[in-house]
Amino acid sequence: MEPRVHPFFEPKTCSWQYVVACPERKEAAIIDPVLDYDPGGFIITTESADELIECALKNGYTVTMLLETHVHGDHLSAAYYIQQTLWSRGQPHAQICIGENVRVVQSHFAQKYQIPRQEIDNAFDHLFQPDEVFNIGDVTSTALHLPGHTPDHGGYKIGHNIFTGDSMFNPDVGSGRCDFPGGNAQELFRSMKRLLAFPPEMRLYTGHDYPPSDEYTARDPLPYVTVGEQEKKNKHI
Repeated sequence: MEPRVHPFFEPKTCSWQYVVACPERKEAAIIDPVLDYDPGGFIITTESADELIECALKNGYTVTMLLETHVHGDHLSAAYYIQQTLWSRGQPHAQICIGENVRVVQSHFAQKYQIPRQEIDNAFDHLFQPDEVFNIGDVTSTALHLPGHTPDHGGYKIGHNIFTGDSMFNPDVGSGRCDFPGGNAQELFRSMKRLLAFPPEMRLYTGHDYPPSDEYTARDPLPYVTVGEQEKKNKHI
């Protein structure tokens, strides 16, 4: 069974967020939700996250999982806010999930910023093992380990769609950075090659898009292209 995918673009950080649902059982996951942040006023708001919540409620979805591809350096996660808001509205306690290598990232930043151990231990409800299989309703899904951008980076194969996070961007953008703590260019290249080994018709949904703005190449933000398009056109391969 194929999921229904609702993409949402957050323009300040150029982030793509996704509500992905089983059309039969109406169970849904939300991928990489964003809190809005005004660095000038040091103000956090929830407009983007509220759009995701509204989408889920309007379509009658029960959100069972909040899936992070990695610990983000360019935005704040809205996973906990969405979890608590939906729970207050009568939905079950959605699990906040990420790959198990997040422990490497947590250890680095806990030492750097003196984060208490209890806060780290309670940050996520479930840590995926590499290639762990799970379900969103009747849709079979797999947590892919895609390191390189960060050591904890992963993606999610949901039906015939892969949510790549920052491991691969649209062809005219290329790939994510690998200069974060624990990042590795060789691992990122291997992760990109792994994605390109999937069938050419599969869709690769990206975590960000930075469309060119000049008059000759300007385009709207794109949530996905196919594996075949990436293989032919991605400028970093």
